Amino acid sequence: MREKIQSLRKQIDVLNINILELLSERAEVAERIGEAQTTLGLSHYDPAREQEMLEAIVAANKGPFDEPTVKSLFKQIFQASMQLEDDHDKKKYLTSRTLDHEDTVVRVGDVHIGSNHSPVLIAGPCALESREQVLLTAEYVASKGVTLFRGGAFKPRTDPYSFQGLGEGGLRLGREACDQYGLKFVTEIMDPRDIGMFIEYVDVLQIGARNMQNFMLLKAVGNTDKPVILKRGLSATIEEWVMAAEYLLSAGNPNIILCERGIRTFEKYTRNTLDVSAVALAKLETHLPVLVDVVHSGGRRDLLVALTKAGLAVGADGIMIEVHPNPEVALSDNKQQIDFDTFDRYLEETGYHKKLSIKRHEVYGF
Repeated sequence: MREKIQSLRKQIDVLNINILELLSERAEVAERIGEAQTTLGLSHYDPAREQEMLEAIVAANKGPFDEPTVKSLFKQIFQASMQLEDDHDKKKYLTSRTLDHEDTVVRVGDVHIGSNHSPVLIAGPCALESREQVLLTAEYVASKGVTLFRGGAFKPRTDPYSFQGLGEGGLRLGREACDQYGLKFVTEIMDPRDIGMFIEYVDVLQIGARNMQNFMLLKAVGNTDKPVILKRGLSATIEEWVMAAEYLLSAGNPNIILCERGIRTFEKYTRNTLDVSAVALAKLETHLPVLVDVVHSGGRRDLLVALTKAGLAVGADGIMIEVHPNPEVALSDNKQQIDFDTFDRYLEETGYHKKLSIKRHEVYGF
């Protein structure tokens, strides 16, 4: 009897190998189908086709497995094949770590953003409002060691009657201030027709949340070699955000930085909800640097320190924050910008005066 068991087991071993070879052959065919579907812009999942296959398999079933068992087994095979097709597609994306295992480091002058470099801090007013305001803020943040100066010259606003920015005059002011105090100028571009003007004045182009899927703008900015900060849309999925970065990379610009700025949820205590899982996932799934905009994600001054620590703890490569000489009279987002004294306390409480390691051991004690 033992010899019979051993003989039957050897048959099982042979059958296992035969099944594996057939599964591998099936998977290769499924991959070719997936490639064709991708080329045609079709979804890999076709429920009608799946049902058709299951019905044919059940009709051919002669036992000993019952119908539910057979369906369950083949659904597992279908799912594994579809995952293989999806993974095959992901390998083609320029954003994906499967294509580029090394972290991208974006250089802005002498500033390195990403990988093992210390987290950067991008600071400045929400909007560039006047020469006095711009120069005063630039001088102050530069005195605190900040090297990247943010400020909006063109402001996309929900209310069409609110302050829309100084336009090209604001760009000139930002450039003047940065040149005077040794800063790099970061500002938002809204219109692809303005590319030439922005190239003249700006060091880092920012694509705002409302323009994340402005594909004409993405293609135009992608045709430059300027570093780009791409903010996540108000209600965008992580996949949509990453695919927007793919537009920029596919156009030829390798200097892309992602920025999580909070997403719209049902929560009313904060302006938006900071999605720290998106920061961690973006670092895992892509090779691009990731920033956190702690101002727009919370919309509250009393959350800035906590959100900064949370962002850095999950691996953010830097923080964006808004600083204004007198936030109470700011022409935009006056409730969330901080004054100079508050910025001093922010720097001390977040430990930005210290050089942080990759895992931020020195400051957060992990």
